[in-house]
Formats: sequence, structure tokens, C-alpha cells
Amino acid sequence: MQISSVRDALTELKELGIENIANVHYQLTPEELVAQSVSMGQGELADTGALVVNTGEFTGRSPKDKFIVKDSLTADSVNWNDFNLPFTAENFDKLYNKITAYFSGKEVWVRDCYACADQNYRVNIRVVNEQPWANLFAYNMFLRPTEEELETMEPEWTILQAPGFLADPAVDGTRQHNFAVVNFTKKTIIIGGTAYTGEMKKGIFTILNYVLPHDRKVLSMHCSANQGKDGDTAIFFGLSGTGKTTLSADPNRKLIGDDEHGWTSSNVFNFEGGCYAKTIDLSAEKEPQIFKAVKEGALLENIAFFPGTNKVNYADKSITENTRVSYPLNYIDNALEPSVGNIPKNIFFLTCDAYGVLPPISKLTPGQAMYQFISGYTAKVAGTEAGVTEPKSTFSACFGAPFLPLHPAKYAQMLGEKMREHKVNVWLINTGWTGGAYGEGHRIKLNFTRAMISAALTGQLDNVPYNEHAVFGIAYPASCPNVPEEILDPRNTWSDKAAYDAKAKDLAGQFVRNFEKYAAQADAEILAAAPKA
Repeated sequence: MQISSVRDALTELKELGIENIANVHYQLTPEELVAQSVSMGQGELADTGALVVNTGEFTGRSPKDKFIVKDSLTADSVNWNDFNLPFTAENFDKLYNKITAYFSGKEVWVRDCYACADQNYRVNIRVVNEQPWANLFAYNMFLRPTEEELETMEPEWTILQAPGFLADPAVDGTRQHNFAVVNFTKKTIIIGGTAYTGEMKKGIFTILNYVLPHDRKVLSMHCSANQGKDGDTAIFFGLSGTGKTTLSADPNRKLIGDDEHGWTSSNVFNFEGGCYAKTIDLSAEKEPQIFKAVKEGALLENIAFFPGTNKVNYADKSITENTRVSYPLNYIDNALEPSVGNIPKNIFFLTCDAYGVLPPISKLTPGQAMYQFISGYTAKVAGTEAGVTEPKSTFSACFGAPFLPLHPAKYAQMLGEKMREHKVNVWLINTGWTGGAYGEGHRIKLNFTRAMISAALTGQLDNVPYNEHAVFGIAYPASCPNVPEEILDPRNTWSDKAAYDAKAKDLAGQFVRNFEKYAAQADAEILAAAPKA
């Protein structure tokens, strides 16, 4: 049913079980949502015109409080583990009824939007929010239907987001008062007790990571993507904080998207309609496109102003290191519209190596690529998740394990088939430390990382000599345009070579121990790519 009036909206909400609403705001413009947020005291304007809000208790995702309803549909298909946590259908229904009752007597903001830029895989979404600025986030991050499309659009999935509703763990089956629960059978996501907007975004990502590979034979990926002047697509895998958004925002290439994509038999397409960029230490010099996107309609989360002004202090970490901005994709001047690109020619695995062991760039064999993809080594960056206050090494299968409902082997198998079929170049990029581990060395300079990626994309690393890492066996170039040669070999950057060797062997041991749970499903080529521990 198309909502064309308040009466229609109330009828639609009643069908969801939401009754006695004080007021419903449907499909408001960004300008209206910003004005309401400010007038209600929920946000203020930065000097750029962007809306600034504080998400309260939670400034990052809470993976231990994300659940999937375990029923006849999901019992044997979901890979149940420490982040795909089962939730009973009975507890879901009780919690759902409590949330709909909670909305009674309140104002709500409703938005119809969709995911998947390739119309063949489009998923229509209805979002119901308790706050206008959360609805602005939905406007920015999901794809926006035209007025004509809205006339016939039927929502397939529903998100109910109620930050002010707190669960009772003893009664509701949650771990604590906040939660995000996905119900694949009822095609509904309920979120409560947290105002962190990223829970909505990652909820939809989770459902696409189930539906597309499981039902539609499309590889879903936690990656950014861009396209060169010749139509060559590059994709960048990595967890939050490793540089997906930053490195894909290249003024010389068209941006397809910064975080979530699908790879079909003929293209790569963006799941989203916007970008959700980290803003800590943001500057016009380092990240000009993102800096320029912080304007009217953009939503800044958990930042601080310089005292006595409304000018953002991007270096301020007093609230969190996970400061964020969301904005529509078209805020990037060279965004590709629609955000659908060609089959990739280059894949970059981004890892933030907190140990300072891995080379800043390496070219991987197919076996090594699969080993690194399945391993998904990186460091969780401070603030990205609740409780993480400094970089912490972790292994996240497929560079996105917390969002993958299926077994990692499913995604890895699909990627391996596509890499071999299309003869894609695969590179491992360390955006983390050099010259020592975290606390001793320093982050690799962004301009060097950009230069290495540019050289890979333009073929400048095709005919240079390569060296083989003694422990990890990966090949790294002996030279690269616009990059000092001494940093290409990580061992050279350490003053204490024996300390480097010990740290490299320690990290190799972590890789080997982590891979034990996947070894039975890996072929000889992948197993041979293991580092020498």
C-alpha cells in the first residue's frame, strides 16, 4: 500500500501492531528532519550545515547483543556461533509486542527505502524510528525511491528502531537492555536500547548476506568499490577502520560504494545509497572528498566542537574514536550512478596490522588469496565496537564475520570461483603499523598507501622485481613509484631485527592456530599458503 496521507500511515502502522500514535511523519525531506531534530533539542548544526547528534550510551555496534531468530527456516542454514546468536521465536514475538506497545502515544518517523542498486536484486524496506535524526540516517544510507516508485512500492522488510525501549534480560531473553534481533521468517528487524544508527545499517547487511548467496547465488561482500576511466572495477575488503571508505574515495575514479556490495555473474553493485565514514582526524588534505561531504543533510555522530564555536574538532576523541558521518552517495562528486560497476580486475584485502609485521603491499597467489580471505586478519580499531579502546588483533573470516549468517566457506568458495574465472589480481594492503608494533612504531602514511594502490591499478607493479617474505611467503615489490623503498620490506623498518623476526613468528602462529577450524574444508593449495610458524 502506498502511503499518501497521515491516515494511510496510521493504517499501515496498525498492521504492524503500532496503534494510538500521537503523530506520524512519513517520508520527510532531510531539511524537515534536520529542523525537527534541532527544534526538539536532539541535535545542533555545525558551521558546515551538517546535523550533529550524540548517540548516547552506545557509540558503536554491540556484536554480543545481535541475535537471529532460530526457527525452521534458519536452524540448519545459519552458522550459529559467537556472533550469530540464536533467539527464540517466542521471545521475538514478546519483544516485538513490547516495542509496538512502547510506540503508543509517541511520535514516529516512517521511511520507505530499499537496498541493492541492481534492480534485479532490490529489497524494499520500511523503517520506523523514534527520532527524526535516525530517520535522516535511513534517508542517507539506504537507496531512495522516486515519487513514481513509491506509488507501487510494497515493503518486504521492516525495521523497528526504538532506542528508548530497554529490554529486561531476565524476561526477554536478551543479554542486557540493548538488542538487535533479525527474524528472517517474518522479515523484520527490531532494535532497542541503543541509538547507534549503525545497527540499522548492519542489520540490513546481515539479511543480504543470507538472502543473496543462499537464495540468489550472488556473492555478498564487506567491501568498498570504485571504477576507473576505462571501466576497470577495484574492490577493497576490510573491517571498519582499515580504510575501505578512505581508499575508495579516489578523485581519479568513480565511487561505486564504500562498504557493502554484491558480485553477480555480470557486475558488482552497491547495497546502499550512502556512505558512513569515520571522521576521527578528518582533514581536507588527507580525505578531501569526505571532508567536503560534511554539509547540509549530512549526519555527524558523537563529535565535539572547538570550545565556544560550532566548528567541528575532528581530532577530539572525548566521546569516542568511532566518530562518524553519514551522507548520500551523490555527495561525492564522482559517484557512479546507478552504483553498478563491471566485474573487478583488482581486489585489495585491507588489514590494519597492529604488530607491524606485514608488508604495506603484497601480491597474492590464488591460494594465498583464499587463505588470507578465510583468515580475515586485521585489528579492531578503537571505538568501532563497544569495549575496544585500542587496536586489538583479530581474525574475522571474509573480512566481515560478524555480519555473515552463513558459514564462511560459502562466501570463500564463491569468491575463489570468481577470482579464478576472471583472473583477478589480488593484493594484500597493510594500513596498520610500520617500524614496530602498536605503541612503538607508527601508522603507514596514507599518501604512501594511496601511491601503492595507484601503482597496482595502473600496472606499474607488473614488471618490477618482487621479494618473498621469509615467514608469510607473500611477494612484495622491491620498488614502487612515489614510495620509499625502505618501507616496502617491513623488517627493514625495525631497528631491532631479532624483535621483528620473533613478532613475525608469533603472528604466523596466530594465523595457523586460527585456521585450524577451516583446515578440513581447505584444499592443498590453500593449506600450502599458510605462514611458516
